[in-house]
Amino acid sequence: MAISKILCIGDCGAGYAGKHLRQALGYIAEPEKTGDGRWVGALNCQKETAYEQMRHTKETFEKTDKRQGYHLIISFVEGEVDADTAFEVIGRFAKEYLGKDYEAVYAVHDNTEHIHGHIIFNSVSFANGRKYRYEKGDWARKIQPVTNRLCEEYGLSTIEVSEDRLRPSENYKEWNDFRDGKFVWSDMIRRDIDACILQAAAYESFLSMLSDMGYELKNTNRKEGKYLAIKPMGMTRFRRLKSLGENYSEERIRERILTENLSSYRQMAKKDMPQIMRCRVKRYRRAKLSGIQKRYFAKLYRTGQLKKRSYSQAWKYRDEIRKMQRLQEEYLFLAKHDIHTVAGIAMVAEGMTDKKRETSREKSRIFKERSRMKPLFEAAEEMKELQVCENCYQRGERLFEKEHNRWLELSGRLEKEGYTTERLETLKSHYRSEIALIREKEKAVAKEERIAKRILNDFMAVDGGKELLEQKVSDREKNKTKQRNSIR
Repeated sequence: MAISKILCIGDCGAGYAGKHLRQALGYIAEPEKTGDGRWVGALNCQKETAYEQMRHTKETFEKTDKRQGYHLIISFVEGEVDADTAFEVIGRFAKEYLGKDYEAVYAVHDNTEHIHGHIIFNSVSFANGRKYRYEKGDWARKIQPVTNRLCEEYGLSTIEVSEDRLRPSENYKEWNDFRDGKFVWSDMIRRDIDACILQAAAYESFLSMLSDMGYELKNTNRKEGKYLAIKPMGMTRFRRLKSLGENYSEERIRERILTENLSSYRQMAKKDMPQIMRCRVKRYRRAKLSGIQKRYFAKLYRTGQLKKRSYSQAWKYRDEIRKMQRLQEEYLFLAKHDIHTVAGIAMVAEGMTDKKRETSREKSRIFKERSRMKPLFEAAEEMKELQVCENCYQRGERLFEKEHNRWLELSGRLEKEGYTTERLETLKSHYRSEIALIREKEKAVAKEERIAKRILNDFMAVDGGKELLEQKVSDREKNKTKQRNSIR
């Protein structure tokens, strides 16, 4: 049988909202778990740049906060399916369930006893900007039925889900073991609760954070005989928090909210870090040579019976090592671009030059946009510096009236432009990350251009290489001319 589970991927705040989404995409595509990347695919996006495309979709529709994506897990019975078949099932499920609305990356992991698949998709549709919404009962109505139908096509066992109670009607105990044993993931729930405790200022905000992470809550208002219970998305039963351990009862959680914070967590983590232990060892000095011993060894050295230890000869191989690294670079470049001819190298080199120009234009565009926003950034920065004086003025200290007037002037300027200090800080971080990405891209393109030209120059040095290249280029120009004439 194959069992499915859906989880929500939350944000990490205004500074780097998509951190969890990016980490999750990297996790499911790890080569050692996916047959060196063989069982990794993508839907409506490129798997190499999936996060950037998802982030661009969010920015386009201005939905960059709150839920960033969703994580679907489909696990198969041990020994029932191989990785290739599982990859086909996962790919078909992603295409059928998400259709042409959401960008997704899917992968199959074969590093555990149970082969299982992961699907991570964007929370915002690139087609219409709508956010994906998981409704109660969607697992039984939509997700698991699609899984069952695909398993039937491939001759795999299924789980029957009754329509009336939205729970399995047969083989309930076996299905329940899967659901409440391996797939509730007590450790995951504990980690989420610990994270909320560290960030919450009060018990009510702790409950709100759990709700934002996708958990459904029950018995939040304590009554006699009732205990707080939570339910992750995709599950059909609630789980009492006190069953997770003595540190997770309602009373203990309230105590931990008051005593635990990020600072104490860092101190605890620092204590658990490995340390280098030092110990004193008594060392004995080597006895010095006597005068007669020194004269004896000097005589042996002069007569050639005692040879001086030679220096390292590693410097002799430095050029060979550099040459090997250079050849490896060139081989990987040719394999990456599937180049088999000299003309192919010339075409790729020309394409790299064009790509370099495009990257340069993109870089200039970003710098110009940031330059236009520079006066507002400076105004926001000055407001930040004047904030202490403004607070003092609001408390009645008229000594800071001059600073207060300047603060109002800057605030009115930002309001007139339609910006707030928080929005400008977010924009500044956005431009910073965009510039870092474009610089990395520029560096990578420049490196590939250098490799292409270096290979091309090596061929030029060989007899006949130049003539062959000129002939290939001439043939290519003739073909282009014929195509243009045929179009006319």
